[in-house]
Amino acid sequence: MLGTLSMTLATTIVNVAIPDIMGAFGIAQSEAQWLSTGFLAAMTAFMLLSAWALSAFGMRAAYIGAMVIFILSALAGGLSVNEDMVILSRVVQGAMAGIIQPLAMTIIFQVFPPHQRGLGMGIYGLGVILGPAIGPVLGGVLVDWFTWRAVFFLPLPTCLLGIVFALLFTAGREESGPRPGFDYLGFLLLCTFLVCLLWASSNGQRLGWDSMLIQGLFMGAVAALVAFIYWQLRSSEPLINVRIFAIPGFAAGSIIGFCFGAALFGTTYLIPLFVQEIQQFTPTKSGLLLMPAGLVMALSFPLAGHLSDRLPPHVPIAVGLVLIAVSCFALGWADVNTGFWVMALWIILGRVGMGLGLPSINTGSLSTLDFSLVSQGAGAVNFSRQLGGALGVNALSVFLDRRAWFHTEVMAQTQTPSNPMTQQLLQQFQDLAVRLGVPPDRLEPEALRFLGQMVYHQGYARGFQDSFLALGVVFLVALIPAWFMGRFVRQ
Repeated sequence: MLGTLSMTLATTIVNVAIPDIMGAFGIAQSEAQWLSTGFLAAMTAFMLLSAWALSAFGMRAAYIGAMVIFILSALAGGLSVNEDMVILSRVVQGAMAGIIQPLAMTIIFQVFPPHQRGLGMGIYGLGVILGPAIGPVLGGVLVDWFTWRAVFFLPLPTCLLGIVFALLFTAGREESGPRPGFDYLGFLLLCTFLVCLLWASSNGQRLGWDSMLIQGLFMGAVAALVAFIYWQLRSSEPLINVRIFAIPGFAAGSIIGFCFGAALFGTTYLIPLFVQEIQQFTPTKSGLLLMPAGLVMALSFPLAGHLSDRLPPHVPIAVGLVLIAVSCFALGWADVNTGFWVMALWIILGRVGMGLGLPSINTGSLSTLDFSLVSQGAGAVNFSRQLGGALGVNALSVFLDRRAWFHTEVMAQTQTPSNPMTQQLLQQFQDLAVRLGVPPDRLEPEALRFLGQMVYHQGYARGFQDSFLALGVVFLVALIPAWFMGRFVRQ
């Protein structure tokens, strides 16, 4: 539980600090999104190393080694002197989280006797639930009371306790002989695909989508993906069994899992940024906004499990998708005047949808497989969900930038000397500035600067609205694979 809690805290706690980190290093949202995207992408790739690390080094060495590197990277993040250092620390943290999370469940099966494993899984689930629920709140309090650097240090006490318990209760390497082989080429191809795709999409707006570098990186990502799939089909020890994605019902479930990952991590990234940048919430208030939704999502899991046992899996999945879509459409109408509890209710609605759908995605997808493929399928579904989180945050960040730029440009073109509303606003600002003692020669420049800030702020707000609306459309479209999966599920 301690390892899981540390990792889930690290996943969510930094999001409420992103506006402060942007201000501290003078970086734009398109660069700051790497704090979330880099973590999730590294976590996605390194999840595939977990089983190999367990066989090669044993539970104790693998768990403690990954935890020590995680602690060092967290310290580096908190002590960072520039944006590159803090982003790199997040990438390393994500990589170690990808190794530790699967190991935590394995530890439960090793430490707890068979008749107490249900208790162990309950404790594990508590760690999964507590992190997203309390992480943003704790992060917000630390940012307001101390500094953004403090959020990197928060998971360290639970990490150290996890190391102590691992020393006391986990076993060393049980297998003798040479260490198992590892698919280094497949791992390199996967990392190449993720880096090329994410970097190109993040910098396309700045460098130009038609630039040789950006187009070359996109082509490199496609080539790496094709080579990865081809190599996994031929490898004797593949990182992931790609053949199971040829099973229609499982492929549909993986697509839905991808979308759910994009929803969970995408909204967790967008919402704190929106309420702090547009509504001027404090980090603590933005964390408190997310806490009720996290708790309600946790409470919805038992009901979702009950429904998944009694209904065809695609039914609660479809209901969940509709609820998430409605939540996103509602958030798409939010503006600077939307109240705290109105926002909270909309977010809760979406989290209820996630809570209803997630258990059924796993059971529905795995029920389309033969029993011999279930363990490989479980890893593949989890991989799809994490990949959806990484690519979803990145895509939303790019979409937000493009739509904000579009709306800002459109509104700027309407601010002409012949526009009576513009002239009235400028005159009101100058009258106020005179009363505040602004020198006459500075009245017009300051008024134009104020107008520019207003136009940018409005464009940025509409960019957020478009991002939420686009996410809602994605989840309505995801109803198609949900229906498709229902045709192949074994009742």
